[in-house]
Amino acid sequence: MNIIDYKNDFYAWTQQQAQLLRSQQFNQIDWNHIAEEIEDMGRSEKRQLDSRLEVLIMHLLKWQFQPNLRSRSGQLTIKEQRLRLEKLLKENPSLKSYLEEAKEKIYPLAVIIAEQETGLSVFPATCIYNLKQIFSSEFLPED
Repeated sequence: MNIIDYKNDFYAWTQQQAQLLRSQQFNQIDWNHIAEEIEDMGRSEKRQLDSRLEVLIMHLLKWQFQPNLRSRSGQLTIKEQRLRLEKLLKENPSLKSYLEEAKEKIYPLAVIIAEQETGLSVFPATCIYNLKQIFSSEFLPED
């Protein structure tokens, strides 16, 4: 069997590596690249958490600081992001320990996007929502 080069055809490489693993042909497996891909899969889940948390916090800020523009659409976006985050955390429970760090890391980005979308520059320097509030289906911040 000719080993497919990782850099020349990634998809074919993945299929071949899966076949080699299933047939237990361990001496032909591209171990270094498989390890990199597994690590990248984990990073992808973490990036998804960051992205969804950023969108959620940005919409909470817009809800709180632009009360005259509150809409059903905004409320549904908040609900959707909470449900998607809940699903992500159910599938990856170890990410729960990363939530506080993620919140602090993405908050400045959420503020920038909120400022771009609203034209306002009134948002607090640090996140005013705790994780319980962020994830609570009952919580919508008031002005």
